[in-house]
Amino acid sequence: MDKGNHATEPKITPDELLTIIGLSPADNLESVNTALAWKSKLIGSQVRGLFGYQRILDTISKDINVFGPWAVAAAWQSALLDIFIRPIKASARIAVGASRNPDAIADVNGWIYKNYSRLLYTLTGFFIIDGKFNREKARRICTTAKGKDYLKNYMDEFSQLEHQYNNIGLTRLKAMKELLKCLLILITEKPFANGYLPFAKTGPDGSLLTSFEAYLAENYVRLENLYAENAFDIKEYSERATGGHIGCSAYEYVKGSRIHRVSLRYYPVPKGIKSNGKIVYMATPLINRPELFDLASGKSVVEALHLKGYAIYLVDHGDPGWEETELGLDFYGKAIPDLYIDMIKKRHPGKEIYMMAYCMGGTIMMPYLARRAEERLASGKQMDIKKIALMASPTKFDDEDSGHAPIRTLIRRDYDPYLMKELFGAVNIPPQVIEAGMNEIQPGVQYTVVLGFYGRAEIKESIADAAPFLYWLTHGTKFPVTAHIEWIQKVFLGNQIYEGTYCLPSANPKFDGKPVNMKILKKAGVRIFDYKGLRDPIAPAGSCVAGQTWGQVEKGNVHYTSPHLNRIIEKNIGHIFVVSRKLLAEYLELVEQFYAD
Repeated sequence: MDKGNHATEPKITPDELLTIIGLSPADNLESVNTALAWKSKLIGSQVRGLFGYQRILDTISKDINVFGPWAVAAAWQSALLDIFIRPIKASARIAVGASRNPDAIADVNGWIYKNYSRLLYTLTGFFIIDGKFNREKARRICTTAKGKDYLKNYMDEFSQLEHQYNNIGLTRLKAMKELLKCLLILITEKPFANGYLPFAKTGPDGSLLTSFEAYLAENYVRLENLYAENAFDIKEYSERATGGHIGCSAYEYVKGSRIHRVSLRYYPVPKGIKSNGKIVYMATPLINRPELFDLASGKSVVEALHLKGYAIYLVDHGDPGWEETELGLDFYGKAIPDLYIDMIKKRHPGKEIYMMAYCMGGTIMMPYLARRAEERLASGKQMDIKKIALMASPTKFDDEDSGHAPIRTLIRRDYDPYLMKELFGAVNIPPQVIEAGMNEIQPGVQYTVVLGFYGRAEIKESIADAAPFLYWLTHGTKFPVTAHIEWIQKVFLGNQIYEGTYCLPSANPKFDGKPVNMKILKKAGVRIFDYKGLRDPIAPAGSCVAGQTWGQVEKGNVHYTSPHLNRIIEKNIGHIFVVSRKLLAEYLELVEQFYAD
């Protein structure tokens, strides 16, 4: 027997193992309160500089007032610069076309997540026997030279990945490292020297609420559950668990509704449920899959409304391609709802139609309803859609009490519509670019989502329960580039809807291309259900003011029980509250009362 390999030695500690990795970008040594993609930002600023300089040169070369030789020099420099710019544009568009991240630095990070999760899976699996963490095997490994070398080799691999990582702060990798630290404690059966215990239940003063042995038992279950589902990488796990399909309710596409990539889904009332004869038209954001309204059974707005007898129509924007690059908000915020509501009315003559809209879906539906009211009242008709339920839909964008000042400042500093058009004009803006912006609005969200998922894994059912949402979260859709530029310039920076300067087309020449009169919603009898969250960083409560500004609003109308008026509900919730069964049930109870009145 090789005594060097099998003789018992002092047990290795988690601190010894972690020291092998050393300090890395996964440790947030800078104490940043968000995920900071500093390399991507640096390269991004350089790319903006190149495109900006070329734009200046092109302007000079075409300016008839510029002296000939200077114009020629500018044109020559622009052509030379194009040698560097052309491959950047090609690379970005090829990446988007292949559904990859156009940011090569972020793409490397994605590779690191996959491999870090693979190491977590295989290292955990080494100690799993018949589905249970084998403590005896862990003790043997921790007290022999060969076993210690095995663990150290793994730490070397983790180290290589961490030191190649390109972000700092509260990142996804930092959350994954918390799970690694937990695993090291379980393997060695020792806490860290400073007493730190990841995922421990603690009191307000930070003291441990359980014994160390109870902590170990709880986290053995956590790792066993994650290993059983191979759920260490949230994106890969969600793809495998859902098979790329989310949603629980049966639907069909309405014949003739497809225009460009947009289609209208029809969710008929299921058999066995009596129809109440009412229709709900659901407007979705341009940046998300529409299944947020129908994630899974028990987390589905569609399913809950079906139980009350409502038939559902839902807008599916699809995944826009090159044909959609020139489509603006006029198309998505006027042509589409006009077409679809007319279709619904022909399919269900005389039936009441209500609206429900989430986030920016509600933002662009508010001026649509006002323009529809203008057109109908001008032609002597009554308004035909008199109730809209908004879910976290911002309508006010300013630097003061709306809560949008930080992101507006960021947009003014970093957003370049010319660059967006040049880079993504043929393929549209990829979800990864939108996600980067969302991360700026929600400090630390990459870290908290992953850590929260691991933290709930002690309950096995919570892993599968989270899969549809995780898939929805990590698989966004492209945003048509022209519509995106208009969204930023007209709505987010221009605040045109709230200011009353937002224009829409119309078949009536009196209104065509003119500002929408939002105040007409009151005259038209439109009632607004405005549901907003006090902890919502994407649609801050101060920006969700439709219910207190337009429609059936009166001074002091802030209580949801006010009869025949708008209903304004503020809750201590975040932006995507529908993933919580409890919060969704609360919302549905209130919105059903609103529709029923």
